[in-house]
Amino acid sequence: MSKITSKMKRHVRHELKEEGPTIWVGKEGLTPAVMVQVENQLQKTKMVKIRILKSALATDTAKAIATRTAAQLDAALVEVRGHVFIIYRRRRKPLATDSKKPPT
Repeated sequence: MSKITSKMKRHVRHELKEEGPTIWVGKEGLTPAVMVQVENQLQKTKMVKIRILKSALATDTAKAIATRTAAQLDAALVEVRGHVFIIYRRRRKPLATDSKKPPT
C-alpha cells in the first residue's frame, strides 16, 4: 500500500465529499471484474469512492475489504467511514515503447 500525507488525505476527502460512490462491492466481494473497474477509475481520476453492500459484509469487515483493495492495487487508503471507503493512487505513466521513439 502506498503512503499518503494527511494534507493530501484532506484534499481527496474534500474533492469526493459531494460525490456518490462510483463502485459497489456486492455479495460476491472483490471479484476480478470489480478490481478491473477500480483500476480503470484510478487511472482516469486518481481517486475512487467505493460502497460495500451489507451482503458483502457477511464474511469480512469494511476495513478488511478496504485494506485488501488498496493493497492489491498499490493505492493509499484515505478513509473508511461506515460502508464507504476512499482510495487514492497517483496516475501511472504509460510505458514508453520503442516504436514511439523518433528515429535517430
